[in-house]
Amino acid sequence: MPQMNNVQADWPLYEVFVRGKRGLNHVHVGSLHAADDRMALTHARDLYTRRNEGVSIWVVRSSEITASTPDEKDPFFAPSGDKVYRHPTFYDIPADVPHI
Repeated sequence: MPQMNNVQADWPLYEVFVRGKRGLNHVHVGSLHAADDRMALTHARDLYTRRNEGVSIWVVRSSEITASTPDEKDPFFAPSGDKVYRHPTFYDIPADVPHI
């Protein structure tokens, strides 16, 4: 793998998400460094859709992502456990209704 020069090391890190031709969702495919948003998008296209498999690309600076941490998993997601109405247990789903 080629080494980054000093200028590239100062470029922000971007996370890359691609939606494939058959996909409904964007999927995280990797990361890259770029000088700006436009360069990140162009490099993401060149690196992650070389075989014409993508129909949409998202790039976002890693520093702009806010995420929960594994150690807060239980307290963070606990409130959803007491919302039983979110689970389809109060009615019968007809057998002839697909994809439910």
